Amino acid sequence: MNVQGSRVKKQVTVGMLSSIAYLLIMVDFPLPVLPNFLLIDFSEIPALIAAIVFGPGAGIMVEAIKNILHYLIQGSATGVPVGEISNFIAGVLFIVPSAYMFRRFKSMKGLTAGLVLGTVLMAVVMSILNYFVIMPAYVLFLNIPEMSAEALKAFVVKGILPFNIIKGLIITALLLAVMSKIKTWILTQMKSNYREV
Repeated sequence: MNVQGSRVKKQVTVGMLSSIAYLLIMVDFPLPVLPNFLLIDFSEIPALIAAIVFGPGAGIMVEAIKNILHYLIQGSATGVPVGEISNFIAGVLFIVPSAYMFRRFKSMKGLTAGLVLGTVLMAVVMSILNYFVIMPAYVLFLNIPEMSAEALKAFVVKGILPFNIIKGLIITALLLAVMSKIKTWILTQMKSNYREV
């Protein structure tokens, strides 16, 4: 396939995966033991597939398009896309190391290591961001009472941190199940679309 054809194929595939990711972000659900506004969804899976096949940049593009669509179509309670920005950052933290490790080692062990690293990064960085940036932004834009430092710390440790760990583990299990079925196709696609990571 020539360069132009390869570029068009990439754009079409990224667009398709972005649409699937947007649909998946709508199918969300809370976890019984955590605050009910922390919702699990599976929209990282299409972004991960894009990142694995075409490189991390394609996965980041899927994350961006998914969240832009969500904000434009669903809107936001705050009026600004605080939740979408948070989802984008979490998604990028998760998919980039996962895709990098798989593209580097081209094995399920490499992918598993990347998914574990992505889960840890997402859990730690999102906890820090929620404490210093995201939760204060919700307080500001929703005009709700500010939490004390101790209450906010407890919320992050007992809510945000376990939520992102559980989310990472669920997506890891699902992606490994999917990859076991489509690994040969993924490797074939990577050969025809290969870019150094």
